[in-house]
Order: sequence, then C-alpha cells, then structure tokens
Amino acid sequence: MMSFDNINTIRDLDSRYYGFLDLCDPKNVDVKSLVQQLITKVQDEVARCHSDITEELVPKSVFIKIEDSSLYTGNQHSNLVPGEKWKIGKKKIYHDENDFREEYANAFCKLGHLHLLLCEYSEALSAYQKYLKFCQMYWTNHDFLYGIGIAYFKLRCFKWATKAFQELLYLNPNFTCASEVHLRLGLMLKVYGEYSTALKHFQLSLIGNSATTYRNHQVKFQIAHLYEIQNKHKAAKEAYEFLLIEKNLSSDLKADIYRQLGWMHHCVECLGEKKDRETSALFLLQKSIEAEPKSGQSLYLLGRCYAGINKVHDAFLAYRNSVEKSEGNADTWCSIGVLYQQQNQPTDALQAYICAVQLDKEHKAAWTNLGILYESCGQLRDAYACYLNATKKYSNQSTCTDERLCIKNDRLTKGLLQRVKFLQTQLGQAPLPSITSKRRQLCSIEEAWNLPISLEMNSRQQQQQSLQMHSKQYTKNTPLQGPPPPYPHNYDSQSPLPAKRDKCDNIEENRSVQDFPIANALSDPQHLIIQNLNLEEHPIQSNKLSSYPINLQENKVMGDNATSPSYISKIKHAITVNEEYDAKNIAQMFCKYTINSLDTTDTFTEDILNTCKKGEIVNSSIKMPNEIKVEAVNIPLLCSNETNYKPQEVKKNVELDISTVKADLSPAFKTNMDSSQLLLAVKDLTIDEPPVCYTILNSNSPPPSPPDCPPQKLSRDQLLPPTPSVHLENKKNAFSPQLQEFCLKHPIAVVRGLAGALKLDLGLFSTKTLVEANPDHSVEVRTQVHQSPDENWDLSQAKRVWACISHRSHTTIAKYAQYQASSFQDSLKEEGDKGFAGSQVLSDSDSKDSISNSSVSLKRKRSKTSSKMLRFGTNVDLSDERKWKPQLSELQKLPAFARVISAANMLSHVGHVILGMNTVQLYMKVPGSRTPGHQENNNFCSININIGPGDCEWFAVPDAYWGGIHNLCEKNNISYLHGSWWPVLEDLYKENIPVYRFIQKPGDLVWVNAGCVHWVQSIGWCNNIAWNVGPLTARQYSLAVERYEWNKLENFKSIVPMVHLSWNLARNIKVSDAKLFELIKMCLLQTLKNVFHIQEFVKSKGVEIRFNGRGKNEASHYCGQCEVEVFNVLFIKEQEKRHVVHCLPCALKLSPSLQGIVCLEEYRLTELQHVYDSFALYRTQGLG
Repeated sequence: MMSFDNINTIRDLDSRYYGFLDLCDPKNVDVKSLVQQLITKVQDEVARCHSDITEELVPKSVFIKIEDSSLYTGNQHSNLVPGEKWKIGKKKIYHDENDFREEYANAFCKLGHLHLLLCEYSEALSAYQKYLKFCQMYWTNHDFLYGIGIAYFKLRCFKWATKAFQELLYLNPNFTCASEVHLRLGLMLKVYGEYSTALKHFQLSLIGNSATTYRNHQVKFQIAHLYEIQNKHKAAKEAYEFLLIEKNLSSDLKADIYRQLGWMHHCVECLGEKKDRETSALFLLQKSIEAEPKSGQSLYLLGRCYAGINKVHDAFLAYRNSVEKSEGNADTWCSIGVLYQQQNQPTDALQAYICAVQLDKEHKAAWTNLGILYESCGQLRDAYACYLNATKKYSNQSTCTDERLCIKNDRLTKGLLQRVKFLQTQLGQAPLPSITSKRRQLCSIEEAWNLPISLEMNSRQQQQQSLQMHSKQYTKNTPLQGPPPPYPHNYDSQSPLPAKRDKCDNIEENRSVQDFPIANALSDPQHLIIQNLNLEEHPIQSNKLSSYPINLQENKVMGDNATSPSYISKIKHAITVNEEYDAKNIAQMFCKYTINSLDTTDTFTEDILNTCKKGEIVNSSIKMPNEIKVEAVNIPLLCSNETNYKPQEVKKNVELDISTVKADLSPAFKTNMDSSQLLLAVKDLTIDEPPVCYTILNSNSPPPSPPDCPPQKLSRDQLLPPTPSVHLENKKNAFSPQLQEFCLKHPIAVVRGLAGALKLDLGLFSTKTLVEANPDHSVEVRTQVHQSPDENWDLSQAKRVWACISHRSHTTIAKYAQYQASSFQDSLKEEGDKGFAGSQVLSDSDSKDSISNSSVSLKRKRSKTSSKMLRFGTNVDLSDERKWKPQLSELQKLPAFARVISAANMLSHVGHVILGMNTVQLYMKVPGSRTPGHQENNNFCSININIGPGDCEWFAVPDAYWGGIHNLCEKNNISYLHGSWWPVLEDLYKENIPVYRFIQKPGDLVWVNAGCVHWVQSIGWCNNIAWNVGPLTARQYSLAVERYEWNKLENFKSIVPMVHLSWNLARNIKVSDAKLFELIKMCLLQTLKNVFHIQEFVKSKGVEIRFNGRGKNEASHYCGQCEVEVFNVLFIKEQEKRHVVHCLPCALKLSPSLQGIVCLEEYRLTELQHVYDSFALYRTQGLG
C-alpha cells in the first residue's frame, strides 16, 4: 500500500516530464522506485480484473439496478440512488459502464506515461495502444498524443510519430511541450526531404517559449544545415558563421560547425577561388579537430582535403589518425585504397578496398574501384565480379527525389552496366585458363576476401563489427566477415582497356537520407548501410531536476551535448572515393543522425536508426502499432464490456492523469443561439489559458484524416469505368440546367464540342496570339522527362516509380513559343527520317474513352527514348484585364456555372484575387508535358479547356478513393500534399482503386468535380486554360472545409481562406439548402465564439485592441509563422523592418504577455453579430 505522500509525489507524472525528469539519476532513485511500484500495482490490478471476469459466469452480476437503497444501509453503497444503474466491483462502484471504461482506459494511459519515463518504449507503446482501444475520444487527451508520439519516435516509427505530433499541434498549438514537438517534427520532415515544412517547424521551435530539452544553438545549427542540403550554400555559410560568434557554444557543436564550413569550402565553387578555398578548408577542419580531438570524421575529411591538393603523406597520416580515433569505416578504407592505387601500390590498394567492402558489402565506390584495379591488372573475371556487386546497389534503389542527383546516378549506373556487358562478352569468348597462362599480379577477389589482412586493418574491422554486434546484433547469424561476393563461371581473358575510375561524388549523393527515411522504402543495400550506423546510447549530461512535483514552466532543462562529434564520427557511410566529392553529400549524412531524440537518455546527434536491424524498419512504419507486444503486462486481450477493473488507490493517480484540454464547444454552444447568447456563454469560459481555436467544424469531431477506400471489391471492368461525357450540338444544350446537373453528378466529366456550340474563338489563346499580345509575360517552366502517359520509370529505366521529378525555372511567352515551335520542327524532322510510322503522335482522334484506350495502353512497350528531357510552360497568369481583355471577354460566352466570375460561384465571393483559382491560368505544352497527380486547392471544382491543336490524356480517381492514393504516396516515400507524383496504374488496380482515362481534344471542356484526384499528360503540342469554380452545394462546401482543416494539420497553406469566404457568403447570398446552411452556420458560430474568446483573453492581458478595418479587395491574412488563416483579430509584430501578422499561438510564442505586439480588429463585433444573426435559412415559395 502506497502512502498518501507517495501518491502525491507521482500522481501528476505524465509524458510531459519525459526528458526533464531523469529517473536514471541517483538523485531520483526514490521517484524511480515509486514509479516501478505503481506500474507493478496497476499491472496486478488489471490482471486480477481479468481473472475476476472469467470467474463471473452471470453477466447480471456486473451491472445491477438499485431498486431499494435500504438494502445497502450501513455499508459503502448506502448513498446509491434508486432507479439508477451502478457497476459493482470488489472495492468500488461505477455509475455506469462509461465511467468504468474511462477509468479502465485511463489506467493504461497512466501505465504508458510511467513506462515512457522509464524509457521502456515498447511497453509504453503497448499501454498507449490499449488506451487507444478503450478510449472513444482519444484526441481530447493531449498528454496521451505527446506520449505516444515520443514512443513512436523512439521506436523509429516516424510516420506514426509525425501523425501523433501533427494531431497534437492541430488540437492544441499552445501545448506545454509544443517547442519540443516542433523540433522533432522538423527533424523527421528534414529526413523526409520536406525542407520547407521542416524549416517552418524549426523556426516555430526557435521562437517558442515552452520548456525544452535542447539549446537554441542546436536548432540554429539544424536550420543552417537545412540550407546546406538544399544547395543554398551562401545562406548556409552565413548561418554557420553567425552561429560561431554566439556565446556559450559547446565544443561539440563548435566542432560540427567548423567541419561543415571546412567541407563546404573544399567542395563548393561559389565560395571563392580554389586555392583560397582549400586553404580555408584545411584551417577550418583543423579548428574542428582542435574543438573535438577525438573526431575521426573531421580527420577523415582533412585527409580528403590533403589528397585533393596532392599532399599524399599528410593525407595518409590523417586517414590513419581517423582510423585510430574512431572505428574505421568503409569510406576511410576506400579513400586509403585510392591513395595506394594512385601511388602504384596495387596490393596495398587491394587490401584497403577489401576492408571497405567487408565493412559495407554494398559500398558501390569501393566495388567499382576494386573492379578498375583488377581490370588494370588483367584479371577480368575478378573485375567482372566487382562491377556486378557495384551495380547491385541500384537494383532495388528507393525513389530518388533530386533531379540532378538522379541524372548523375543514371549516367554512372549506365556506365557500369555497359562495362559489365562488355566484360561479359569478352569473358564469354575467352579460352579456358591453362597452366601456361600468365601469372596473376593480384590474388583473386575470393582469395583476398578470405586471406588475413594487416593487423591494423583486422583490428579496426573487429572493433567495428563488435560495435555492431553490441548495438544491434545483426551479424549474429553470419560469419564475422561474411561470404565472398558472387562470381561468373568459366570466364577469364586478357584485359581490354581499363574502365575509368569511379567518381565518388555521385556515389555519396545516392546515399542521400532522402532515399530512405521512411521505413518501407529501404532496399536491401540500404538496410546494410543502416546497420553500419548503429551507435550506443549515452546519457546526456544536463542539469537534473531535484525537486518534485516539477513545474515544467519554471525548470527549463537544456541539453549540453547536442551534435556531439563523438557520435557524428560514427556515421559509417558519409564519403566515398573521389576527391571531387560534392558538399551536399557530407551535408546529407547529417540528416541521418540529427533526428535523434532530444531527451536525457541519449545525445542530440546520435544516428536516427540506431535501433533498426535488417527488415525491422520496413515493418515499423506500416504495421499497426498494436503489433508491438509488451512483456510487462502478460494478460490476454481485455474484453470491453465485462471487465471489472477496480484499483482503488491508483484512481487517485488516474483521475489527474488526463490533463485534457476539453473542447470549449460544450453542448451549450449550438447554431440556434443568437450572438448575444453566444457572447454570454463565452464569458463563462476560462481566460486563464489561451483559447484553443483549432477547428471550424464541430469541436467534438476527431482530427481530420484520409478516409478509407470503399470496401466494395471491384471487377477489372469496374476498375476501368467509362468516362462520363456529353456532346453539345448547339448553344441551347450548353445553357440547359441538365448540363450542370450532369457535371455535378459525376467525379469527372467531358463536355465535347463546347467550343463549336458556343462559337468560342480559341485562337485568342493560341501561342501566336499570346506572343503578339504580351511577348514578355512570365512563364513558369518545368523541365521533365518524356515518358508515355501510363508509365513512370526512374531515370535508369530500371523500375516503375511514383516520383515525378521536374526542375523549376522561368522564361517568357516569346521564348517558350520559340521552344514550342522548334520542338515541333525537330519532331517533323525525326518523323521524316523514320517515315510515316510515328506521325500520329499529334492526335489520337480515333481512340475512345477509358476502357478501350486503357486496355491497349497497358500493353504498350516501354519507350527506349524516354530519358529525353522536355520543358512544360505552366501557370501563365491571365488575371490582368488590361493585358488580356479579349481573352477574358471571350470566356463570358460560357454557361454561368462554368464562368470564372459568377454569383453562383463561391470563389467569386472571396473578395480578392486567388491566382489560378478565381482567375484564368494558361498552360503551354509540348508532347509529354505532365501535370502530376493532385486534388484541386481546397477541393474546389475545376474547369479545363483544351485550346489545341494537340490532345491531352487524362487520368482521374473519384474523391472517395483519395485516402488510398494518399497511403500509396506514403508507401512510395512521397508527400501527398507537398510532393510531385505520377501513380503507377497497376498499383492503383491492386488497391481496388478505379481510374477514369480519356482523351481531351481541342475545344473539349473537362469538368473536375470536388475532390477528384487527377493527373494529365499532353499527347501533342497544345495550350490549355483552367480555373476553379465553387458551386453552391453542401457537398462542395463540406469538402472544402474538411480539406481546410486537414491542411492545417499537415502544415499546408490553404490558399482559399474558408473563414473569410464563409462570412462573405453569409453576407451576400440567401441559402435555401438546409445542409449547406447548417455547415456555414457552424463555421460562423465557431469563428464568432473564437473571436469573442480571443478578445476576452487579450483584454485580460491588458492589451488594447485597435480597430483597423479592411480595405477594398484587401487579401485575407495568414500567420507569418505557421501560415494558418487569421480572421478579424490580428497580432502584428515588426520583424526585419516589416510588420508581420501572427495568429494568437504564434504571438504568444513571441511574447507570452503579448507586450510589444499590436492587436488589430478588422470588423467591429457589432458588425459580425449582425451578420451572424441575419444569416437564416431562406425558404423558397411553395415550401414551408
């Protein structure tokens, strides 16, 4: 039995104390003992509860109805009320089953918190998952979301950790540990390659004032490094140098900064003349070694710099010191091999290369250079084996997300494959070896693999492998050095000309962390690379909290060992052989360790994957989390209705366990309230804490998430549905209400013959007319790879991928018109050379929609010329009426529902321009130009007209299946919202996702309904015009608001300000659709309540709210930090000599008291109240 004092000591402990309360510290041994006792007690009670249930055979003994309270006079039940149901346990009673379930769930949540504080992550996750099973509204418990996010993070389930953290910040941006959450999100997104979003989180973490376990210097280092891996070298250099002049930098962090700067000077040409850069690089790397003498990584880079300026002796010394200071990694031995080979010492080079490939069996550079070495010595059979192993790495390469990087990989891999084919031919024609054959200069690869290497190399290799055995035991089932590589049979020959030595700058870029942060993308070679990254965890030396209970806001603990080079030096695969190694490579390796947890149990710069063994990481992010078993609570699966859970003393802990931030929208807030009643209700809400205004939907709703696909199993024909289409013959057909009904009824529809029926002059949008009108108008250009429409191959054409890579640039209409015309002329010339065979590329006028077209295309052979690059002119803005008056006037001929501006178009009520949505955009295309997969902004409908003369091919998926496509994007390591992707059709069919497929001819209008997922490729040379419309329907508004909320959760800016739009709709239109009315009214209710509550909170801080008003056509406002829409109450802070709007949570991060921040009001409360009260359901005549 715990004492009352002991219960008070630990009853408030939850996930927020993770990283602040170090239970491994001897000062906290008593607390640790109490935590362990409580865990044991709760587990025993849960186990006993389960056994009690199995003993009770009569269900009615669980719940009884109290008819006569006198039955319980004189006992603990004497206060029960007759006529009510109660749940009777051995120690306590429950009013109803919901009370029982809540306490039962809370016990598991408490278990999760306590296991988390003990760093027992699997046990914590198991307990949290049981809580998730029994708690119907888990999202109201923010400590739970934080705890399960930390557990996922520590178990390297980064997708699940990201989801939990995003939900937490969406629900409560003012959470106690919000800054910590932002940093962890930034680190994970940085690894995913979502750099802009990662930067946003780093900046929010930096300005946050909540308790953290890290220093601001460490976040600034991450931001500087983020610039570096994006090739923004000058910005990175400035950020690093600015960081160096700050005070109180730890020696570890200082060493990291000098190392990064030194290597950038060695590699980046834009930083000065080569001679000056080399001098600076040597100086900076030596400064890094001075700051951290045990840094083997800095010594290795120093050796690379010496080798680059032909100081061979100094390079050897640096490499040797690197091996002595840290375990020898494959890159170091590979570079040593290069030096030996350059010094014409082939035997020593062979030993070094062998050591490299034994440390990393998939080290492409080492295998390539070893092949070159054998080939130069005339041993073709061994060279062939080495080249084969070098090419293996890319057989299962994960998706590449950097265009230049992929092009380099493509060239290098193709060169190796050509060499392999050449040697295969030579060896196949060679005679069998005989006794009189020339004696080999080097021992064979098989002999070299099994012969003892030098004592020094062997010693270092044993240390490396023992470390791996200690940290992950991935080699426990294999021999210490592993089997030799595979060999071809019956080959031997005289040597042809040796291949050119492999340039390793390309190799390392292929090791970019972007290629494998997400578990299910790991190829087999990458698993082995990850296994070479395993490090021990070491406790961070930080200030410990000695008193408890702990006030998180008063005890700010900062980690002191951030980015420690003693751990950086343990990265096993940063650099390969070539001395022209790119700066981006050494930068990208940092992504692999900076994701490490920021707590008191391990260092800031530990490798992110130090607990992953082969195959494990693949499952961790895609398995359901409840597959992680807990050994501490070994009880059967708990039933939900008959469990009699009744720990008495633990309840005191559990009752305060959920520090829930309950939704302010209680049942008292209803849409039938008038504004005065709403204001009175808001005055009853607390203003001690900042208002949490996270949604414009019903506050009891769970956080938004992608929907599951419909469960109905589709046949092959249903997976290829015919595209809804209608052919217009005259103007009357175009203006008939049936046309709009037809379009609104289908996910996508083609209106054929529209231009002819309405006599539209499409020539106004032709390239010739555009050049004549505005030749210098800006065009955004996307450089893409030309491929057939139903295929998307990686650059090596080895496998189908989802990533759709394009390089962004800008030009003018006149210059793009020249390119468009020249590409057409080039095509005519090519067709003239080839004959008539390919002349039908301009049009596909004989093809039908969907089924017939798809059935043929699926059998189409892959083009051998698909690596040809093309330029796609996109996002040409036609909004300026002064420049494009004839073109915009011509579009007024369209029926009202399809016009750019119309009273029945929601987007016409925004009140300001949203480029490309309520304005026209034009696209200039050559064959193969691709618009990657997407849904329209905020799920609004879209209009697209093909100007011609060529055709476009469309692919579309109904909105009900977008969650399935989202999951496939995640599976392929691409962000659904931020990424660029082109679906593999067979992947969609396997997931039971139907695809519409059709041809859009000149003059055809394509109607894309709300939420429809689509992607488009031009077949011929053509221009297209497009814009968005918002029909006044409940479905359109509902989908727009749902995407608005999901965008907030995903940190994606909604360019349609739905709150501002909703208030304008309430002002401007009469709504007769009851469902649409309720949706808009709910948005008005939520936002008006939030405005009332925020103003009350601001006034309580003593801050004056000044009326500012709104200018004509003034754009809606977004937070300068988090990019959420800010409505009515604006918080203005001067930053870098400009005034920036902030939302309340970000304003509080800058100034908790709001001092120094100007608070402005756009609308007077009386005006908003009038709009709210005046908005009523309009009933048409004949109804009611």
